[in-house]
Amino acid sequence: SDVDAKTHAKIATGKSENKFGIPITKARAVYAMAAALPGIEVMGIDVHIGSQLTDLTPFETAFLKVADLTVQLRADGHNIRRLDLGGGLGIPYQINNSAPPLPLDYGEVIRRTVGGLGCEIEIEPGRLIAGNAGLLVSSAIYVKEGEGRNFLILDAAMNDLIRPAMYDSHHDIVPVNEPAVGVEPTLIDIVGPVCETGDTFAKQRAMPPVAAGELVAFRSAGAYGAVMASEYNVRPLIPEVLVNGDQFAVIRPRPSFDEMINRDRLPPWQLDRD
Repeated sequence: SDVDAKTHAKIATGKSENKFGIPITKARAVYAMAAALPGIEVMGIDVHIGSQLTDLTPFETAFLKVADLTVQLRADGHNIRRLDLGGGLGIPYQINNSAPPLPLDYGEVIRRTVGGLGCEIEIEPGRLIAGNAGLLVSSAIYVKEGEGRNFLILDAAMNDLIRPAMYDSHHDIVPVNEPAVGVEPTLIDIVGPVCETGDTFAKQRAMPPVAAGELVAFRSAGAYGAVMASEYNVRPLIPEVLVNGDQFAVIRPRPSFDEMINRDRLPPWQLDRD
């Protein structure tokens, strides 16, 4: 639909330069071709313009285009009765962020733009549901005094939470134990132990003192955290823990090194070697 979602370039999906979907100018021809194929019933339109949107204007622009296309396709004889409007509504990643638009406001944009078409509406609010429901808890390994800056080295790394390295994303990082009253924060780089400079969670972040062995929590790690994690550098996936009030359960355990290595298989030509 060629709509600028005004979000990070790597999670924008609705511009003409992006790889997703088909140009809206070709939609009518594509729908005509689909309707002529056996076994296919053309019944809906799907649109998705990006992720972590904090402004409703791009949604409104896209949904108005969807409304116009619905009218055109119906005039062409297609029984359009379902609209999948995608996801993308953002969440606050910093405690001092102004709140992104509320779901109620997002719903009002939907009602105003496509609500009169009589279609079933589908939305995909994944980050909105999961993002602020998850934390990444990590232990401090060491505080390194560098040349002109200090580094807080954690046992979590870019393989556990890739968003800062991939998207330059911000996550609030806080000590699990609240610091004593009057303790002043200092600027420090917060990094992981992987042998890449990109294994950096935050640069010159104001943090209260954290000693080796103490725990810190990454807020807003419930979306695009565990699902994008890897075993890079032979680092086992960290366990996932589900919390329910005062109850908790490990729902995905940490694999052992033996389990990781035993996934590999030798090809026949190596098994047959003397």
